[in-house]
Amino acid sequence: MKPSGEQGAAAPAAAGDNDDPWKECAEVAVQLALRAGQVIRKAFTEEKQVSTKTSAADLVTETDHFVENLIVSALKEKFPSHRFIAEEATAAGSECVLSASPTWIIDPVDGTCNFVHRFPTVAVSIGFAVNQELEFGVIYHCIEERLYTGRRGQGAYCNDKRLQVTKVTDISKALILTEIGPKRDPETLKLFLSNMERLLRAQAHGIRVIGSATLALCHLASGAADAYYQFGLHCWDLAAATVIIREAGGVVIDTSGGPLDLMSCRVIAAGTQEMAAFIAQQIQTIHYGRDDES
Repeated sequence: MKPSGEQGAAAPAAAGDNDDPWKECAEVAVQLALRAGQVIRKAFTEEKQVSTKTSAADLVTETDHFVENLIVSALKEKFPSHRFIAEEATAAGSECVLSASPTWIIDPVDGTCNFVHRFPTVAVSIGFAVNQELEFGVIYHCIEERLYTGRRGQGAYCNDKRLQVTKVTDISKALILTEIGPKRDPETLKLFLSNMERLLRAQAHGIRVIGSATLALCHLASGAADAYYQFGLHCWDLAAATVIIREAGGVVIDTSGGPLDLMSCRVIAAGTQEMAAFIAQQIQTIHYGRDDES
């Protein structure tokens, strides 16, 4: 899904394009991500109405709700038979189940805490799955206006530049990314810090936390970091980024070392299988439940 011409511009797909059945969906996702980005950019420096969800660190603003409604309503009008998993609707009690139907997986504002504090690492993320297989992902860095896209079998791009992960296998040559997750109880914090310590004792070059799982994963896809791990993220943080990383040549797995379970609220991503497997052996599990549990 390589953008051409003006950033993110895409011609409408031909009706009945059976050779590429999800082309139109991918192009619409790009258009909506750019529209959402304009809304977020405008609201970035304005005063915000902030509420909390699962914890004092799990924030939501009126912009999260507005952008989600903008994206979902446009998609429902265009693709009325499709299903949706969206962050704020799920928080309000909507079902979070990935079925075989074409399903959009949406994070309207990833990095809401950054957004609230005007820290410029904020993105909108739109993933798309069919038969429980991720087909494409679109992530738009709203402030820097970087459009990350990936389509299964067609590569991954940032604007018009092809993405490629690093091929680092040695932890002593690696820069690692992670995020804290919403829990702040003493046991969770102890495990979080212990996991960082284990990797630093293994002589990782460093560990970074930027406040946006989707953009951290895009940095990995871009080759700016070598691995990412987290407990406590959600399917809407992972769906689009997983396609982008895989299409950039990387791996995305469960923290157990097994295949990725999109609903498990945990992940390891890396440029190489060796790096991912090493991290899986080092870190301890922080339990967050599942997205598809009621």
